[in-house]
Amino acid sequence: MTRTLLFACDLSAENRSAFGRAIRLANEMGARLDVLHVLDPYLPHRVLRDLEGAVVDDIHAIATDLREDYALAEPPLLVQTVTGAPYAEIIREAHDRNAEMIILGTHRKRGHPDLIGGTTLARVLLSAPCPVLTVSQPPAEPWNDILVPVDFSLTCRRTLRETLRHFPESRLELLHAWDVPGERELGSDTDFAQWRDREVIRLRQQLEQEIDHLMAEFDRVPELELVLEQGDPLDVLIAHLRRQPPDLLALGNRSQAGRRSQITKRLLAEPRCDIMLCRAW
Repeated sequence: MTRTLLFACDLSAENRSAFGRAIRLANEMGARLDVLHVLDPYLPHRVLRDLEGAVVDDIHAIATDLREDYALAEPPLLVQTVTGAPYAEIIREAHDRNAEMIILGTHRKRGHPDLIGGTTLARVLLSAPCPVLTVSQPPAEPWNDILVPVDFSLTCRRTLRETLRHFPESRLELLHAWDVPGERELGSDTDFAQWRDREVIRLRQQLEQEIDHLMAEFDRVPELELVLEQGDPLDVLIAHLRRQPPDLLALGNRSQAGRRSQITKRLLAEPRCDIMLCRAW
């Protein structure tokens, strides 16, 4: 069965990096790349008919330019236009094509997390049947270093599985943020400090057991590094991204409102690297 990647192309300048990455990934995975452009359904039929041909020609021209710019081979390519609401058509086509991934460019509302909610990207994330990649960096190199924030949630386990399945050759850095109640008030107390150190050791052992159990599902296990840092998960993650941005951040996405959704909005508003978001199921 042919593997399929779905790239949503809007022909904008911000979309070029995502298109280039989609081509690179299709080659690396041996997959077919389906390129989808959604047209405004309220345009006159004659305009739509003429516009469809021009859009397809432009997409092929952009693909040729990107392959030449980044010395990429040509993957099996299918270009299609549809009419409708972009987020709804992207989700429908991903279902119909049984796509392994949806690839999108970054949104244009950078620096404003509160404005992300109504974007095509945010709406696709809520209902996508597969991982969603949002790409902001030029596709000059493969993704060699991938950062995965980890906890004990179902979402995290699914994210780690998807990362291992799609990028078995990459080096994974697993980041866990921990916080002990009473640290601020009792941090200087000797007995508390000893108890805290024991708790951190226990936490590391528990995480290592969880990871070893998950690794047993795969034939090939990449290089792994487990990093534990104290603090709020968002603060720890942002600080880590600033110090050492990975090639890719693999993050679990929870559609319900809450702390995790706020973390996702913040990261999408200020992308420091390419991001893969995965649902819990």
